[in-house]
Amino acid sequence: MTPLERCWYENHPLTSLLVPLSWLFRLLVILRRFAYRTGLLPVVRLPVPVLIVGNISVGGTGKTPLVIWLAKMLRNNGYRPGIICRGYKGQAVDWPLVVTETSDPHLAGDESVLLARRSRCMVVAAPDRAAAARKAIDGGCDIIISDDGLQHYALERDIEIAVIDGERRFGNGHCLPAGPLREPERRLATVDFIVVNGEAKHGEYSMLLSGDEFQMIGANKRAAANDFRGREVHAVAAIGNPGRFFRQLRAMGLTITEHPFPDHHFFAAEDIRFGSNAVVIMTEKDAVKCPEIKTGDYWYLPVDAQPDPQFGAELLRRRNRPASPVART
Repeated sequence: MTPLERCWYENHPLTSLLVPLSWLFRLLVILRRFAYRTGLLPVVRLPVPVLIVGNISVGGTGKTPLVIWLAKMLRNNGYRPGIICRGYKGQAVDWPLVVTETSDPHLAGDESVLLARRSRCMVVAAPDRAAAARKAIDGGCDIIISDDGLQHYALERDIEIAVIDGERRFGNGHCLPAGPLREPERRLATVDFIVVNGEAKHGEYSMLLSGDEFQMIGANKRAAANDFRGREVHAVAAIGNPGRFFRQLRAMGLTITEHPFPDHHFFAAEDIRFGSNAVVIMTEKDAVKCPEIKTGDYWYLPVDAQPDPQFGAELLRRRNRPASPVART
Protein backbone atom coordinates (compact mmCIF):
# COMPACT_ATOMS: atom_id res chain seq x y z
CA MET A 1 0.00 0.00 0.00
CA THR A 2 1.39 3.38 -1.02
CA PRO A 3 1.62 6.28 1.47
CA LEU A 4 -1.31 7.98 -0.26
CA GLU A 5 -3.43 4.83 -0.01
CA ARG A 6 -2.66 4.69 3.71
CA CYS A 7 -4.21 8.15 3.96
CA TRP A 8 -7.29 6.87 2.19
CA TYR A 9 -7.84 3.60 4.05
CA GLU A 10 -6.03 4.04 7.38
CA ASN A 11 -5.79 6.79 9.96
CA HIS A 12 -2.92 9.01 8.84
CA PRO A 13 -1.95 12.56 9.92
CA LEU A 14 -1.34 13.61 6.31
CA THR A 15 -5.06 13.26 5.54
CA SER A 16 -6.03 16.47 7.32
CA LEU A 17 -3.46 18.40 5.30
CA LEU A 18 -4.97 17.17 2.05
CA VAL A 19 -8.62 17.85 2.92
CA PRO A 20 -8.62 21.45 1.56
CA LEU A 21 -7.41 20.11 -1.79
CA SER A 22 -10.20 17.54 -1.75
CA TRP A 23 -12.75 20.33 -1.27
CA LEU A 24 -11.35 22.06 -4.34
CA PHE A 25 -11.49 18.80 -6.30
CA ARG A 26 -15.08 18.25 -5.22
CA LEU A 27 -16.03 21.76 -6.36
CA LEU A 28 -14.48 21.16 -9.78
CA VAL A 29 -16.42 17.88 -10.07
CA ILE A 30 -19.69 19.68 -9.30
CA LEU A 31 -18.96 22.49 -11.76
CA ARG A 32 -18.02 20.06 -14.51
CA ARG A 33 -21.21 18.03 -14.04
CA PHE A 34 -23.24 21.23 -14.00
CA ALA A 35 -21.67 22.27 -17.31
CA TYR A 36 -22.84 19.06 -18.97
CA ARG A 37 -26.32 19.24 -17.43
CA THR A 38 -26.91 22.79 -18.64
CA GLY A 39 -25.47 22.37 -22.13
CA LEU A 40 -22.34 24.44 -21.57
CA LEU A 41 -20.46 21.30 -22.59
CA PRO A 42 -21.88 19.09 -25.36
CA VAL A 43 -23.32 15.63 -24.71
CA VAL A 44 -23.42 13.03 -27.50
CA ARG A 45 -26.54 10.89 -27.83
CA LEU A 46 -26.08 7.65 -29.76
CA PRO A 47 -28.76 5.78 -31.78
CA VAL A 48 -28.33 2.61 -29.66
CA PRO A 49 -28.60 2.00 -25.90
CA VAL A 50 -25.51 2.79 -23.82
CA LEU A 51 -24.66 0.96 -20.59
CA ILE A 52 -22.03 2.58 -18.40
CA VAL A 53 -19.96 0.47 -16.00
CA GLY A 54 -17.77 2.47 -13.66
CA ASN A 55 -17.02 3.44 -10.09
CA ILE A 56 -16.69 6.52 -7.92
CA SER A 57 -13.37 5.50 -6.37
CA VAL A 58 -9.81 5.09 -7.55
CA GLY A 59 -8.46 1.56 -7.84
CA GLY A 60 -9.73 -1.82 -8.92
CA THR A 61 -13.28 -2.83 -8.05
CA GLY A 62 -13.96 -5.67 -10.49
CA LYS A 63 -15.36 -3.66 -13.40
CA THR A 64 -13.61 -5.62 -16.13
CA PRO A 65 -15.00 -9.08 -15.17
CA LEU A 66 -18.46 -7.54 -14.87
CA VAL A 67 -18.18 -5.94 -18.33
CA ILE A 68 -17.23 -9.33 -19.76
CA TRP A 69 -20.18 -10.96 -18.00
CA LEU A 70 -22.55 -8.26 -19.28
CA ALA A 71 -21.35 -8.69 -22.86
CA LYS A 72 -21.90 -12.44 -22.75
CA MET A 73 -25.29 -12.09 -21.07
CA LEU A 74 -26.50 -9.56 -23.62
CA ARG A 75 -25.23 -11.66 -26.52
CA ASN A 76 -27.08 -14.68 -25.11
CA ASN A 77 -30.23 -12.57 -25.10
CA GLY A 78 -30.05 -11.66 -28.77
CA TYR A 79 -28.03 -8.43 -28.69
CA ARG A 80 -24.85 -7.59 -30.56
CA PRO A 81 -22.91 -5.80 -27.82
CA GLY A 82 -19.87 -3.66 -28.42
CA ILE A 83 -17.46 -2.70 -25.65
CA ILE A 84 -15.76 0.67 -25.61
CA CYS A 85 -12.89 1.66 -23.35
CA ARG A 86 -10.26 4.32 -22.97
CA GLY A 87 -7.30 2.12 -23.89
CA TYR A 88 -5.43 3.42 -20.86
CA LYS A 89 -1.64 3.59 -21.38
CA GLY A 90 -2.07 2.44 -24.97
CA GLN A 91 0.43 4.07 -27.30
CA ALA A 92 -1.53 3.82 -30.54
CA VAL A 93 -1.26 6.81 -32.88
CA ASP A 94 -4.65 6.41 -34.58
CA TRP A 95 -7.82 6.25 -32.47
CA PRO A 96 -10.40 4.76 -32.29
CA LEU A 97 -8.72 1.37 -32.43
CA VAL A 98 -10.53 -1.92 -32.96
CA VAL A 99 -8.97 -4.34 -30.47
CA THR A 100 -8.67 -8.07 -31.13
CA GLU A 101 -7.33 -11.05 -29.20
CA THR A 102 -3.94 -10.60 -30.85
CA SER A 103 -3.64 -6.81 -30.48
CA ASP A 104 -0.49 -5.43 -28.89
CA PRO A 105 -1.35 -4.29 -25.33
CA HIS A 106 1.36 -1.63 -25.63
CA LEU A 107 -0.74 -0.03 -28.37
CA ALA A 108 -4.28 -0.80 -27.19
CA GLY A 109 -3.85 -1.06 -23.40
CA ASP A 110 -3.88 -4.21 -21.28
CA GLU A 111 -7.57 -4.09 -20.27
CA SER A 112 -8.65 -3.59 -23.89
CA VAL A 113 -6.89 -6.76 -25.00
CA LEU A 114 -8.26 -8.73 -22.05
CA LEU A 115 -11.79 -7.57 -22.89
CA ALA A 116 -11.36 -8.68 -26.50
CA ARG A 117 -10.02 -12.08 -25.49
CA ARG A 118 -12.63 -12.91 -22.92
CA SER A 119 -15.81 -11.29 -24.26
CA ARG A 120 -15.52 -12.42 -27.89
CA CYS A 121 -17.31 -9.18 -28.76
CA MET A 122 -16.21 -6.16 -30.71
CA VAL A 123 -13.97 -3.96 -28.55
CA VAL A 124 -13.02 -0.42 -29.55
CA ALA A 125 -10.54 1.71 -27.58
CA ALA A 126 -10.23 5.49 -27.74
CA PRO A 127 -9.87 8.41 -25.33
CA ASP A 128 -13.00 9.80 -27.08
CA ARG A 129 -15.70 7.34 -25.97
CA ALA A 130 -18.26 8.69 -28.46
CA ALA A 131 -15.87 8.09 -31.36
CA ALA A 132 -15.22 4.58 -30.09
CA ALA A 133 -18.95 3.91 -29.82
CA ARG A 134 -19.61 5.15 -33.35
CA LYS A 135 -16.92 2.78 -34.62
CA ALA A 136 -18.59 -0.11 -32.81
CA ILE A 137 -22.02 0.83 -34.19
CA ASP A 138 -20.56 0.99 -37.70
CA GLY A 139 -19.28 -2.52 -37.03
CA GLY A 140 -22.79 -3.80 -36.40
CA CYS A 141 -23.18 -3.43 -32.63
CA ASP A 142 -26.69 -2.62 -31.40
CA ILE A 143 -25.87 -1.92 -27.74
CA ILE A 144 -22.78 -0.31 -26.20
CA ILE A 145 -21.08 -1.17 -22.91
CA SER A 146 -18.68 1.53 -21.74
CA ASP A 147 -15.95 0.24 -19.45
CA ASP A 148 -15.01 2.73 -16.72
CA GLY A 149 -17.09 5.58 -18.11
CA LEU A 150 -19.12 6.81 -15.15
CA GLN A 151 -17.42 10.23 -15.16
CA HIS A 152 -17.32 10.51 -18.97
CA TYR A 153 -20.37 12.78 -19.17
CA ALA A 154 -19.77 13.72 -22.80
CA LEU A 155 -21.50 10.43 -23.67
CA GLU A 156 -25.20 10.15 -22.80
CA ARG A 157 -26.18 6.93 -21.10
CA ASP A 158 -29.31 4.79 -20.70
CA ILE A 159 -28.18 2.72 -17.73
CA GLU A 160 -25.45 3.42 -15.17
CA ILE A 161 -23.85 0.61 -13.16
CA ALA A 162 -21.51 1.51 -10.32
CA VAL A 163 -19.14 -1.18 -9.06
CA ILE A 164 -17.87 -1.06 -5.48
CA ASP A 165 -15.04 -2.91 -3.76
CA GLY A 166 -16.84 -4.60 -0.89
CA GLU A 167 -13.69 -4.72 1.24
CA ARG A 168 -12.45 -1.14 0.92
CA ARG A 169 -15.72 0.54 -0.14
CA PHE A 170 -15.16 4.34 0.11
CA GLY A 171 -12.18 4.51 2.46
CA ASN A 172 -12.25 7.68 4.55
CA GLY A 173 -15.06 9.15 2.43
CA HIS A 174 -13.03 12.08 1.08
CA CYS A 175 -12.59 13.01 -2.57
CA LEU A 176 -9.14 13.06 -4.15
CA PRO A 177 -6.44 13.64 -3.04
CA ALA A 178 -7.39 13.27 0.66
CA GLY A 179 -9.49 10.19 -0.12
CA PRO A 180 -10.08 7.70 -2.93
CA LEU A 181 -13.33 9.17 -4.31
CA ARG A 182 -13.61 10.54 -7.84
CA GLU A 183 -17.06 11.86 -6.97
CA PRO A 184 -18.93 12.30 -3.67
CA GLU A 185 -20.60 9.18 -2.31
CA ARG A 186 -24.04 10.69 -2.87
CA ARG A 187 -23.45 10.25 -6.62
CA LEU A 188 -24.54 6.64 -6.08
CA ALA A 189 -28.09 7.84 -5.46
CA THR A 190 -28.33 8.71 -9.17
CA VAL A 191 -27.10 5.45 -10.72
CA ASP A 192 -29.39 2.62 -11.82
CA PHE A 193 -27.50 -0.28 -10.25
CA ILE A 194 -24.89 -0.69 -7.53
CA VAL A 195 -22.91 -3.93 -7.80
CA VAL A 196 -20.61 -4.84 -4.91
CA ASN A 197 -17.58 -7.05 -5.41
CA GLY A 198 -18.19 -8.86 -2.13
CA GLU A 199 -20.95 -8.56 0.44
CA ALA A 200 -23.79 -6.26 -0.62
CA LYS A 201 -25.91 -4.00 1.56
CA HIS A 202 -29.55 -2.99 1.14
CA GLY A 203 -30.23 -1.70 -2.36
CA GLU A 204 -27.05 -3.27 -3.78
CA TYR A 205 -26.37 -6.43 -5.78
CA SER A 206 -23.56 -8.74 -4.75
CA MET A 207 -20.94 -10.11 -7.12
CA LEU A 208 -18.34 -12.80 -6.62
CA LEU A 209 -15.20 -13.38 -8.67
CA SER A 210 -14.63 -17.10 -9.09
CA GLY A 211 -11.63 -18.96 -10.44
CA ASP A 212 -9.87 -22.08 -9.21
CA GLU A 213 -7.81 -23.26 -12.18
CA PHE A 214 -4.51 -21.76 -13.31
CA GLN A 215 -3.48 -21.39 -16.95
CA MET A 216 0.15 -21.53 -18.06
CA ILE A 217 1.26 -18.54 -20.12
CA GLY A 218 2.20 -19.53 -23.67
CA ALA A 219 1.03 -23.15 -23.34
CA ASN A 220 -2.20 -25.11 -23.27
CA LYS A 221 -1.67 -26.39 -19.74
CA ARG A 222 -3.77 -26.02 -16.61
CA ALA A 223 -3.10 -26.64 -12.95
CA ALA A 224 -4.87 -26.60 -9.59
CA ALA A 225 -3.65 -24.92 -6.42
CA ASN A 226 -2.58 -28.30 -5.04
CA ASP A 227 0.00 -28.56 -7.80
CA PHE A 228 1.89 -25.56 -6.35
CA ARG A 229 1.79 -26.40 -2.66
CA GLY A 230 5.22 -26.82 -1.14
CA ARG A 231 6.89 -24.87 -3.93
CA GLU A 232 8.35 -21.36 -4.05
CA VAL A 233 5.48 -19.23 -5.40
CA HIS A 234 5.83 -15.57 -6.36
CA ALA A 235 2.57 -13.67 -6.87
CA VAL A 236 2.67 -10.70 -9.27
CA ALA A 237 -0.11 -8.12 -9.63
CA ALA A 238 -0.24 -4.77 -11.40
CA ILE A 239 -3.89 -4.03 -10.71
CA GLY A 240 -5.81 -1.44 -8.73
CA ASN A 241 -6.10 -3.60 -5.60
CA PRO A 242 -3.32 -6.22 -5.66
CA GLY A 243 -4.04 -7.18 -2.05
CA ARG A 244 -7.31 -8.79 -3.09
CA PHE A 245 -5.49 -11.03 -5.56
CA PHE A 246 -2.88 -12.03 -2.99
CA ARG A 247 -5.56 -12.87 -0.42
CA GLN A 248 -7.38 -14.97 -3.01
CA LEU A 249 -4.25 -17.04 -3.62
CA ARG A 250 -3.72 -17.54 0.10
CA ALA A 251 -7.36 -18.57 0.49
CA MET A 252 -6.63 -21.28 -2.09
CA GLY A 253 -3.95 -22.65 0.24
CA LEU A 254 -0.85 -21.18 -1.38
CA THR A 255 2.10 -19.71 0.46
CA ILE A 256 3.26 -16.77 -1.63
CA THR A 257 5.77 -13.95 -1.85
CA GLU A 258 3.96 -10.77 -2.88
CA HIS A 259 5.14 -8.53 -5.72
CA PRO A 260 2.70 -5.62 -6.17
CA PHE A 261 3.26 -3.18 -9.04
CA PRO A 262 1.47 0.03 -10.05
CA ASP A 263 -1.79 -0.49 -11.93
CA HIS A 264 -1.25 -1.15 -15.68
CA HIS A 265 2.52 -1.55 -15.19
CA PHE A 266 4.28 -3.05 -18.23
CA PHE A 267 6.78 -5.61 -17.02
CA ALA A 268 10.43 -5.79 -17.90
CA ALA A 269 11.90 -9.29 -17.92
CA GLU A 270 13.73 -8.71 -14.63
CA ASP A 271 10.47 -7.69 -12.92
CA ILE A 272 9.17 -11.25 -13.01
CA ARG A 273 12.37 -13.27 -12.86
CA PHE A 274 12.76 -14.94 -9.47
CA GLY A 275 14.95 -17.96 -10.10
CA SER A 276 14.84 -21.06 -12.25
CA ASN A 277 12.77 -23.09 -9.79
CA ALA A 278 10.23 -20.42 -8.89
CA VAL A 279 6.56 -20.53 -9.76
CA VAL A 280 5.19 -17.15 -10.87
CA ILE A 281 1.44 -16.52 -10.71
CA MET A 282 -0.14 -13.32 -11.98
CA THR A 283 -3.55 -11.91 -12.84
CA GLU A 284 -5.07 -12.46 -16.24
CA LYS A 285 -4.80 -8.76 -17.03
CA ASP A 286 -1.07 -8.93 -16.36
CA ALA A 287 -0.67 -12.10 -18.41
CA VAL A 288 -1.82 -10.37 -21.61
CA LYS A 289 1.31 -8.21 -21.35
CA CYS A 290 3.62 -11.24 -21.24
CA PRO A 291 2.87 -13.24 -24.43
CA GLU A 292 6.54 -13.77 -25.17
CA ILE A 293 6.97 -16.11 -22.17
CA LYS A 294 7.34 -19.59 -23.63
CA THR A 295 9.29 -21.42 -20.94
CA GLY A 296 9.25 -21.62 -17.17
CA ASP A 297 6.52 -21.84 -14.57
CA TYR A 298 4.58 -18.68 -15.42
CA TRP A 299 0.85 -18.91 -14.73
CA TYR A 300 -2.22 -16.72 -14.43
CA LEU A 301 -5.56 -17.14 -12.70
CA PRO A 302 -8.63 -16.46 -14.89
CA VAL A 303 -11.66 -15.24 -12.93
CA ASP A 304 -15.31 -14.88 -13.88
CA ALA A 305 -17.90 -12.52 -12.44
CA GLN A 306 -20.89 -14.13 -10.78
CA PRO A 307 -23.38 -11.36 -9.99
CA ASP A 308 -26.68 -11.84 -8.21
CA PRO A 309 -29.04 -13.40 -10.81
CA GLN A 310 -31.62 -10.73 -9.98
CA PHE A 311 -29.21 -8.10 -11.31
CA GLY A 312 -29.24 -9.50 -14.83
CA ALA A 313 -32.99 -10.03 -14.82
CA GLU A 314 -33.68 -6.48 -13.63
CA LEU A 315 -31.21 -4.98 -16.11
CA LEU A 316 -32.93 -6.72 -19.03
CA ARG A 317 -36.31 -5.58 -17.74
CA ARG A 318 -35.21 -1.95 -17.55
CA ARG A 319 -33.22 -1.91 -20.78
CA ASN A 320 -35.91 -0.02 -22.68
CA ARG A 321 -36.34 2.68 -20.03
CA PRO A 322 -35.85 6.26 -21.31
CA ALA A 323 -32.32 7.62 -21.05
CA SER A 324 -31.17 8.96 -17.69
CA PRO A 325 -30.24 12.63 -17.56
CA VAL A 326 -26.71 13.62 -16.68
CA ALA A 327 -26.39 12.93 -12.94
CA ARG A 328 -27.46 15.57 -10.47
CA THR A 329 -25.09 16.88 -7.83
